[in-house]
Amino acid sequence: MKKNQTSESFLIGAILSFSGGLQDAYTYNCRNQVFANAQTGNIVLMSQHLMMRNWKIGIYYFLPTIAFALGILVAERIGYRYKEKSNIHWRQIILGIEIIILSAVGFISNRHNMVANMMVSFSCAMQVQTFRTVHGYGYASTMCIGNLRSGMESLSIYLRKKEQKQLIKSLHYFGIIIIFALGAGMGGILTIQLGLRTIWICSTLLVTAFLIMFNN
Repeated sequence: MKKNQTSESFLIGAILSFSGGLQDAYTYNCRNQVFANAQTGNIVLMSQHLMMRNWKIGIYYFLPTIAFALGILVAERIGYRYKEKSNIHWRQIILGIEIIILSAVGFISNRHNMVANMMVSFSCAMQVQTFRTVHGYGYASTMCIGNLRSGMESLSIYLRKKEQKQLIKSLHYFGIIIIFALGAGMGGILTIQLGLRTIWICSTLLVTAFLIMFNN
C-alpha cells in the first residue's frame, strides 16, 4: 500500500484550508470586497459592471481573475520542472513563494488594493493547483463548492451501500469545509483588530506547513 506523503495529510490540508478561508475574508474585508479565492464571484461582479459600462470597476474584478489563472500556470510549470530534480519537495517551493508574496502584501497600503488582491489571488491559485489531495481524496484548500459536492456524494454512496470508506471520505470533506469556515470567521474578527497586517497570520500558517513537510 502506497504511503501518503506529508503534503497530502489531513493536517496540511487543514492548515491550508484555514489559511484559505482567512485570505478570502482578508481581501473582502480589507481590500475593497474582492474575493481572493472565489473567482466565480469576481467573474459575476466583473460581468455585471462591464455590462453596465462601469469599466473601471469591471476591470477591478477582472485583474484578480487573470492573476489567479497565471498562478495556476506558474505552479504547474514549477511542478513539472522540479518534481524530480530538487532536493527540497517541489510543493515546499510553492509554499516558499506563497509565504514571500503574502508577507509582502501586508506592507501594501490601501492605495494599492488592486495590486494586493492580484498578489493574493496569484498565491491562492498556486496553492489550489499544488495541494490537490488529502489522504488520496481530491479536494480544494481555497474554496468549498467542490468539497461540498464530493462530501455529499460520498455520504449518499455510504447511505446506499453502507461502505465505511465512503463515510470516512465524506467526513474528510466536511472537516475541510468546517476548517475553511473557521478560517474565514477568524479572518473577519482579525481584520477588525489587525487590519492589513492580518495576512501575516496566513504567512505564519504556511511557514508551519512548510516545516511540517520536512517530515516527508
